[in-house]
Amino acid sequence: MGSGSGRQSLICIVISTIVVLVLLPSSSKILSGVQAQDEGKLALPVAKDCRDRILNGEFNGTRYFFSWVYEPTKDMKVTWFQARNVCRRHCMDLVSLETSEENEYIKDQLIKSAIRYTWTSGRKCNFDGCDRTDLQPVIVNGWFWSGSGIRLGPTNNTLDGDWGLEGGDGQSQPDNRELRVTGENDEACLAILNNFYGDGIVWHDIACYHKKYFVCEDNPKLLKFIADNNPGIKLF
Repeated sequence: MGSGSGRQSLICIVISTIVVLVLLPSSSKILSGVQAQDEGKLALPVAKDCRDRILNGEFNGTRYFFSWVYEPTKDMKVTWFQARNVCRRHCMDLVSLETSEENEYIKDQLIKSAIRYTWTSGRKCNFDGCDRTDLQPVIVNGWFWSGSGIRLGPTNNTLDGDWGLEGGDGQSQPDNRELRVTGENDEACLAILNNFYGDGIVWHDIACYHKKYFVCEDNPKLLKFIADNNPGIKLF
């Protein structure tokens, strides 16, 4: 589901685009601060929120938060950036589907709850530094899991990944349809759609401003950061 080649250099690109980091207000409610977030600014983890984070799924030792399962967020849909920052404030990140087994586990949760779509951490490199030769064309070679920094395989390789074979106008994914049709809004974020176009439960590229449910997974680096800076805190 992902390739480790070019991992470190791609992470550097991602970091270089994050000029400002914001520390969101600590709150006992997972919804706090969502509406106040500026798009594109990554949130730092908050010790209290990491300690009190809600976990409602586990697979192969990784723990998850499914927004539609938790009562206070069961009807909430947010943009990709908002979803990622909710996750990060709680020492988690949007889910990175790096194995076919994890991918199937997440898809099973959509089936179980009849959820039509959810955000993942999948992102297309469409910012400064993405003109690198090895990323061209970006729609094929420029996708990565922002939660882990691991690159996805080429999107034109049907044996790597779980991209849909149809979209709104019948083209295989990713198709960047919104930008092609309207001339606006690059489809730079990866969502799982549940038979939205009659093509099964598969990956689609979606413009990041759309609002969807989301899945967070524990992020070891963020958990370690909070543990190292808050001696004695219980995070597990």
